[in-house]
Amino acid sequence: MNDNIFSAIYQALMTKAPFDKIQQTYALFFGYKDGLFKREKTEVLSISDAGRPDKPEIVSPKDVPRRRIGTLEGLQAMLHAVCHIEFNAINLALDAAYRFQDMPEEFTRDWLQVAKEECYHFTLILQRLRELGANYGDFPAHAGLWEACHETEYDPMVRMALVPRVMEARGLDVTPKIQEKLRDIGEHRTAKLLDIIYREEHGHVAIGSHWFKYCCEQRNIDYREKFTELLTGYLKTKIKGPFNIEARLQAGFDDLEIALLQNLAE
Repeated sequence: MNDNIFSAIYQALMTKAPFDKIQQTYALFFGYKDGLFKREKTEVLSISDAGRPDKPEIVSPKDVPRRRIGTLEGLQAMLHAVCHIEFNAINLALDAAYRFQDMPEEFTRDWLQVAKEECYHFTLILQRLRELGANYGDFPAHAGLWEACHETEYDPMVRMALVPRVMEARGLDVTPKIQEKLRDIGEHRTAKLLDIIYREEHGHVAIGSHWFKYCCEQRNIDYREKFTELLTGYLKTKIKGPFNIEARLQAGFDDLEIALLQNLAE
């Protein structure tokens, strides 16, 4: 592996095989923590598509089949969707660490930590998916998360606002309801796995909140006004509610931002 941290992150980001990517990500996190990498800026490349396996087939969001969670195939499809989200989240975190090289060193450390934790989430869900007789790649999926990553590559402030604080924060809103449905059908093991992911996603959204506010402070911008501007000016669709207010407050939102979200929601 390259001894320059940014070059090594790029290598992991472009790796296609999931477990090779995971192995490299763990090595990046622990190696950087132990001072084994140099921190030297590199040319930052625009990446239209990060490394991912040939499957799943990528389709439009409207073409991803919807299945009832109460059937085996429906449960497999739901877990496959979560698996795909977590795999994309690895790439999103690696891209943030690689792309925004002018941000403080703590920014790089934070996003390598997020990438490591997303690797853990991916392996947890993949194991359960395999226990249920399916594998990652068996169902079609969409590329919405990566598209948002690509579209925000020009500015860390915009990335932090729209990816962690909008797209990933949506998981805080919907996960408890998914867990309730899983428990209703007796799928307690999967619900417990989602507990682990849910707890750590609080931290990921909080990291996004912290660095979004940092960027605004550095530019002498009011973060609430900027968040409003980005929500109304950049999102292709309306933000969806209802919101998990307690979880969002724990993840770096404030009361006024929650009120803003509720006002803008469908």
